[in-house]
Amino acid sequence: MPAKNPRINVLVEESIYRAIHALSAREGVSVSSLAHDLIREALDLREDAALSVLADERNTTIDRKTALSHEEVWA
Repeated sequence: MPAKNPRINVLVEESIYRAIHALSAREGVSVSSLAHDLIREALDLREDAALSVLADERNTTIDRKTALSHEEVWA
């Protein structure tokens, strides 16, 4: 039966493997599950960083005279 989710193979240095293995044992989860969670967290952090850059760019170009207030937007 094919796997429900796509799979990836990742080669890591021995030190990274030992750290992930130790964390997974400490947390009582599989190495695969922990790796999945760590990848998801890394993607979230990268997304947050990209959105922060976008917000900073928008903040420098906003015309505050024509911008709507919070109340006007959500009324």
